[in-house]
Amino acid sequence: MLDVLALAAHPDDVELSCGGTIRLLVEQGRRVGIVDFTRGELGSRGTPAIREQEAARASEILGISARENLGLPDGNIENTDANRRLLIRSIRRYRPHVLLINAPDDRHPDHAAAARLSIEAAFYSGLRMLKTYDAGEPQAPHRPAHVLHYMQSVPFEPTLVVDVSSTWETRVKAMEAFSTQFYNPEHDEDGGPTTFISDPEFWNWIEARARTLGYRIGATYGEGFLYHHGPLGVTDLLATLGDRRV
Repeated sequence: MLDVLALAAHPDDVELSCGGTIRLLVEQGRRVGIVDFTRGELGSRGTPAIREQEAARASEILGISARENLGLPDGNIENTDANRRLLIRSIRRYRPHVLLINAPDDRHPDHAAAARLSIEAAFYSGLRMLKTYDAGEPQAPHRPAHVLHYMQSVPFEPTLVVDVSSTWETRVKAMEAFSTQFYNPEHDEDGGPTTFISDPEFWNWIEARARTLGYRIGATYGEGFLYHHGPLGVTDLLATLGDRRV
């Protein structure tokens, strides 16, 4: 069982969007896992095999407990019964309390498609009459208690911002593990094409946004999340608000 499961259209989505939060949860003693939907085979840089190795290195850096890849086709993440059942098996296997998913709207069409698939799979995973099996054994229904979208290239007004100042450097190292995807002097000297995320200025933009989000909550760096289907219910108001005021 996991406390938090992060779902991603592509390997590197999680590291790029909420790697600081993931590492912070791990340091707080939480069990965290990642399920990547595709192998990123349509990417302009690197290969699926190399990205698999990069994802493994990033997982070690973040210290997560599990990672798997569903092998869905890159560029064609369809919200079908077969794909929902594939994802439901993972949700029921790990039984997370919190689900982190792709942004509801984004520059890359796969991200919004993955978010829709994630939302429906999370709901149907709780239906006891929907049968799935893992290694031949029937799975018990499970529906995550909370679903949050992490922020990608298209910004949104976040429901909450996590202070990741203490884990920012680890998040950067996890991103750097994907050396074929982001700016890397050695790779670019070999003639790797410049993409939206491999432009050297992309790093500056990522840091600038994290600093902007952090400043809004009185922190150095922050990562924003959109709570799906609010409002968020609380039982301890002061514990929820924390001990710091901007």
